[in-house]
Parts: sequence; structure tokens; C-alpha cells
Amino acid sequence: MGKTMKKKRRNKRRKQRLVFGTALFLVLLLGSIAFLLFYTLKPERGRSSNGLAVPAISVVDQKALIENTVFAAKSGMEEKEDEEEPLKIQPVVMAFGGDICFYDEYANMHSLNNRGGSIESSISSDLLERMRQADIFMLNNEFAYSDRGTPLADKAFTFRSRPENVSLLSEMGVDIVSIANNHVYDYGEDALLDTLDILQEAGMPYVGAGRNLDEAAAPYYYEVNGRTIAFISATQVERNDTPDTKGATMVTAGTFRCFNDEEFDRLVRIIREADAKADFTVVYIHWGTENTDELHWLQTKQAPLMVEAGADLIVGDHPHCLQGIEYIKGVPVFYSLGNFWFNSKTLDTGLLEVTLDEKGETVCRFLPAIQHDCRTDLISGEERQRILLYLQCISPDVTIDEDGYIYDRPYEGPPIPYDEVQRVPPKREEPKPEENPEEQSPDEQNPEGQNPEGQIPQV
Repeated sequence: MGKTMKKKRRNKRRKQRLVFGTALFLVLLLGSIAFLLFYTLKPERGRSSNGLAVPAISVVDQKALIENTVFAAKSGMEEKEDEEEPLKIQPVVMAFGGDICFYDEYANMHSLNNRGGSIESSISSDLLERMRQADIFMLNNEFAYSDRGTPLADKAFTFRSRPENVSLLSEMGVDIVSIANNHVYDYGEDALLDTLDILQEAGMPYVGAGRNLDEAAAPYYYEVNGRTIAFISATQVERNDTPDTKGATMVTAGTFRCFNDEEFDRLVRIIREADAKADFTVVYIHWGTENTDELHWLQTKQAPLMVEAGADLIVGDHPHCLQGIEYIKGVPVFYSLGNFWFNSKTLDTGLLEVTLDEKGETVCRFLPAIQHDCRTDLISGEERQRILLYLQCISPDVTIDEDGYIYDRPYEGPPIPYDEVQRVPPKREEPKPEENPEEQSPDEQNPEGQNPEGQIPQV
């Protein structure tokens, strides 16, 4: 990065010298032209050496000649600047968090209000600074903004937040949210439509749900630092063909689903279309099994197909805990970032930073954090290294250094026994075996029934 910055500074100095030299040349040139016009082209000297009359150049014509010369010189300078346009491409820093919940009855929202209502009381200042400084910060908005609707009868946990709470997103530095999840429809279609309206009124871009399938599937494009970045979001939860959280159709509101073959084929097509338009394509996907770092077979099946379609980065959420990291053909895949600020549970979490450099290459870094006491804090010291060691243990195909930077090469350090690595939650809950992928486990048929995402509010 140091060499790149030095090169950019040298290019900038060369450009400044070129502009200064050109300007000096123009001053001398215009002075010479004015001198010649004034002393040699007066009307009384309108004859050549052989006595033939030559057209006299009037003062008006002289002025026009000078203006045309200046215009031509400026045009030439603008063309030179256009030729150097690639110098304007700067690194793009993207940041990602996992699931957030502003459900008014949950302990984290009660604590927020009791602490004065400012997000600074619930997220550490150093973490907020990283979130706000990113060019683009994204996370998963796992609830509806609305005062309307009724909770779905068959769901054990339903989340809704007062519309005014949308301001918390801007306080956090959020630039775009995913609403492709299994809670945005908890209070029915009316509440989902309110959510779309409220996000739009707040100027908050969203992906992953919409008033119809075209809107739900549509990517959002950011133009930043000379790059076009595409964001796509989809959900495969709940994993059945009759989910409580409705998928969007051509005429009804819902989420952008990618569970069955038809839905996933549509996602692949959207990724290809975005890849053709953008310099970098992000897929933020709601998938996996709750409360386990064991990957679900659909995660490992779909990830390579999304990469093949043109995804440049895959970020997962939903399991409410961290899951492993790998590179597929050079594309980083983060299977789950866990909960970011969700409830009162103590959980390992973190902020993912992905920098797209001038050459179009990605630099990935994970900054460990802990959700506890209704807060999320960036951490350091032994706790930081503990989480990085755990991530390394469950991500053997990458190397993670002590600063959280992630490299596309297998880990070659000392063995890390899984059962001896400390993490929160303390141990993996093995999912039920699936001999036939078409036969869904009870957890998948009712994802909320076996692994509740929240807990009774603690005020």
C-alpha cells in the first residue's frame, strides 16, 4: 500500500508540473501573439512587400483570434486530463456486520432507551468509527418497521420496530441494508410495505425484498471512488416451499428467495446481469443453520455456483454465530458474521472490512467484537486473539494473521484442536444428519421452534 501511495504522489506532482508548464507556455504564447498583432498587423500596414493589398485584421478579429487560441489550449489541457482519468480511481472500503434487531420489546432496545437513546451507548466508539468511516457499510435488518399488521400466527418469534427507529441506521453509519430474511414479513404484507416506504423516506437503500419480484431481486449499484459496486441479497430461510415469510411474486410483495432450483436459477441470472454492469459484485445471503458453525449442505452447494456466475464477494448471515471463511477461485466467502447487535446474549461477533484497491484486488480483514450486556464492543488483547484463533480453527483453507487480515492460502501453523478452542457460544451444536437432502429436518421446517433467536426481555 505504501508503494502505491508514493506512486500516486509522484503522478500527482508530474501532473501539477505539466499544468504549470502548460500555463506558462500559454502566457508567453499569448503575449507574443498580442505583440505581433499590435505592431505588424495594423490597418495602415495592410500591403505586402510586393505592393499587393492584404486584409487588415481589426481589433475585434484580434480579440477573437486570441480567444480561439485560449479555447484550443484549454481543450488540449482538458483532453490531457481526460487521458489521466484512471488516476482518480481510489480504494473502496466496504464494511459488513451481521444481524441487527430493533424489536421494541427486546432487552437491547430497552437498554438503549434507558441509556439515553443514543447508539453510542450501545456500540463502542472505536467500532462506530470504523462503521462510519467505511465508504459503504452494510448489515441485515431483521425485522419490520411498522405500526400496522398482526404477528403471524404460527411463528414463535415475530419482530417489529417503531418507524422512528429507522434513524438508528444513520446513527450507526449504515449505507445499505439487506431485508432478505425470515423476519421482515413477521407482521404480514402491510408491515413489509411500510418497511419499504420508511426505508425509502429515510434515504436508506435496501436489497432483498420488494413490492414485487422485480424490485425484490433488483441489485443496488453504488458509484464510489471511480468504481461501480453492485449489491444483491437473497434468502433461503425458511427452507421449505411454503414459508411463513412470503417470497415476492410478480404481483405481490415479499422477499427474494433462493431455496429451490427455480429461485436459485433466478439469483444466478441476477448475479450475471450485475457482473456485466459492475466492477465488483457483492452477494449478501441469509442462509445456514442457527447456532452452529457447521455449514449446511446448501451453503457449500450454492457458494461455488454464485462465484461462477460472477460474485466477487459472498457474505452470509442468519446462524447467529460466526462460521468459517474460504476462498473459491479467488473469491472470499464469509459464511456467517453472526449477530451484530440483536439482543442481550453474550456472543462472538465482529466487523468485516473488505478493501477494493486500485488494481481491483480485495484485501479482507476481520475485526473481532463481542455482543454482551446489550452492547457490541470492539475488543483487543487476549479476547481478540481468542476469536481470531477460533475463526482460524474453523477456516483451515485460509490464513488469518494476528491483525485479522485474511489470506488466500491454507493455514500452515500449529494444529488447533477444535474442542480446545474457546468461543461464545461455547460449543458447536451438531445439526441432524441429512442422508437425503430433500428430507428437511424439523429445525428447517420450523426454524424458530428449535433455536429461538431472542429471549425474554430483561429490563
